[in-house]
Parts: sequence; C-alpha cells; structure tokens
Amino acid sequence: MAQYFENADLPSKIEEYKTKIYNTEFTFKTDNGVFSKDKLDYGTRFMLETIPMKEIHGDVLDLGCGYGVVSVIISKLTDAKCDGVDVNKRALHLCELNKNLNKAYNTNFFESDVYENIDKKYDYIITNPPIRAGKEVVYKMLGEAKNHLKKDGKLYFVIRKEQGAKSCIKYLENLYELEVLDKSKGFFIISCKSV
Repeated sequence: MAQYFENADLPSKIEEYKTKIYNTEFTFKTDNGVFSKDKLDYGTRFMLETIPMKEIHGDVLDLGCGYGVVSVIISKLTDAKCDGVDVNKRALHLCELNKNLNKAYNTNFFESDVYENIDKKYDYIITNPPIRAGKEVVYKMLGEAKNHLKKDGKLYFVIRKEQGAKSCIKYLENLYELEVLDKSKGFFIISCKSV
C-alpha cells in the first residue's frame, strides 16, 4: 500500500532494467517503494501491446504513472505528448531520470492526486490503476476520466478479473461506450469512449 503514497522513510536503492516492446529497447531506473521495480509488469505490457498504438496521437494522460513506463514508451512510439501524474514523489523523480535516459522528451511529469492538478482535456487517458489504493480511488480514476477527455476521447486501462473486473465493467458501462479489447491470464484490457 505504501508504494502509492509517500516513501520518504524507505531507503533508496536505485536499480535499472531493460525491456523490449514493439521491437524497441527501453531502460528504466526503479527504486524501493515503486510498483513493479524489477521488470515491466505483465498487465502494463499487455495493455501497451493491446491498445491501437498507431492511433495514439495528440495529448495523453498517464494516470498514476509510477516511474513513467507508459509515458516514456508511448512518447517514443508515437507523436503524442504525454503528461504523467502520480502522488509518489520518489516515482516522479524516477520519471525524470527515465525521460532523459530514453530521450523521451515529449513527456511532462508532475504531482497530482488523481485529477487534482489536471487543468486540461486529453485525447487519451491510459492507466494501470493502483488496485491496492482501494475501490474508491480506482473508481474515481476511471469514472471521472470522462470529465478530462476531449470529445471522442478514450480511456484505456487494465484490470484483473480477481480484482473486480466484472463489477468495474458494470459500473463503467453506464458512463461510457465500453469495449473489452482483449483478455489474458485474468487481465482485461478495456477501452472506454466518452459519450
């Protein structure tokens, strides 16, 4: 749970891993107190490999960006401009390191508790929501996305069956045009179009 909030008391131990996606190699610096510090987690990889990358353009919000994986990869593979937000200051410091390490200069990272510091609308909001932060936080991230999407904008996210995918889908179907893009190993990749 602590990884989603403040980690000042956790000793820092910056490490690095390499990963390949869409035939492009990336290097990420990680640290104690951030999600999936040893490798690109399966859910995020599956999401990035499932969403129609060739269609991604304009302004993208990487909500709960962690150490910047989604922003860095999307900004390198598309011409989109990515804003990444998180509440974890340590993760945001890593974002800056990873932006420079991967020359992902079309990215901008800043602190925001969900949409608190968001003052513009986006073509896409993309997230692997922090399930351990609780249902209330996750539903706020997903449900309120529509208020921060441009006309015809889309929310893409990944959620696991065992973490309430079915009830989440039911909730969001009242708010969006929802489509399950793919399923694998209990992970659902979901597209929500604002209406």
